Amino acid sequence: MIFHRAVASADWAGMPNRGFHLDLGYLERLVKYVQARGWGIVSMDEALRRATEPGHRRFVNFSVDDCYRDTAELVVPLFQRLGAPITLFVTTDIPDRKLRLRNAGLEAFLRQAECVGDDGQLYVLHGPKQRRAAYAAISARWERESGDDAYLRFCERLGEDPNRLDDLHRITWSMLEQIRDLPGVEIGARTVSHRRISTLDRGTAEAEIAGSRARLEERLGIPVKHFAFPYGQSADCGPRDFDLVRDAGFATGTTTRKALIRPGANPYALPRHTINGTHRHLAFAQAHLSGFSALATSVLRRG
Repeated sequence: MIFHRAVASADWAGMPNRGFHLDLGYLERLVKYVQARGWGIVSMDEALRRATEPGHRRFVNFSVDDCYRDTAELVVPLFQRLGAPITLFVTTDIPDRKLRLRNAGLEAFLRQAECVGDDGQLYVLHGPKQRRAAYAAISARWERESGDDAYLRFCERLGEDPNRLDDLHRITWSMLEQIRDLPGVEIGARTVSHRRISTLDRGTAEAEIAGSRARLEERLGIPVKHFAFPYGQSADCGPRDFDLVRDAGFATGTTTRKALIRPGANPYALPRHTINGTHRHLAFAQAHLSGFSALATSVLRRG
């Protein structure tokens, strides 16, 4: 979440209804909690305007990163029903059917399996705790390998078609076309292929950032003004990358660094608070709204 007091934008990895991430019941309680405490829920357009003008009351922006099928089928309808705007940061290789959704595929396996093997390790899955631990270990290994080969071997061993699994979870251009004009729905970009921008040479980074905007505008026929960095911590994006977002014509760039937006903040390096499957209590929301979680994170990093 992006907060102004302060901005915040909630990053749900596109899968808020699944057991490893954020469930819809908690999400509804969270939105109502924010509304009941007098925080205005706004789009990124409005957040930027309010952040640069004095005298505005507290506000918050909610966003979903990457965007999967359940973003269109479950999250957007929820926000429509609650009368709250939402920002969708789309990784364009997902609707273009080019990006392997290996974490979604892994979740599908772990939700149903009693045990699963990977890289010589056997994971016995007695309950949610063991499933989360297996998910964390396996997905981290795949991430370190920076490729899809391990996931494809995993699917082959289990007799699953990775294309079928991808299509179960990926958002489509047709879905995005159906929701793009709904009141309160704002569509932004999150690169073409979800690569860590800081690790790329300048030309490749430019192509990932500007290319995602061009693709969304081409397919959806709408202006795309806001960008979210994949990963988004200090090691994942820096001054060069913030400048690239500005040069690509975006109005904002958002990270996942915890903080409240203050006057004079760099609009291309805005902080956000991530909400995931470990944050199912409203006390976490209050910690974010107050700025306590950002302060605690800063102190721990200095220590």
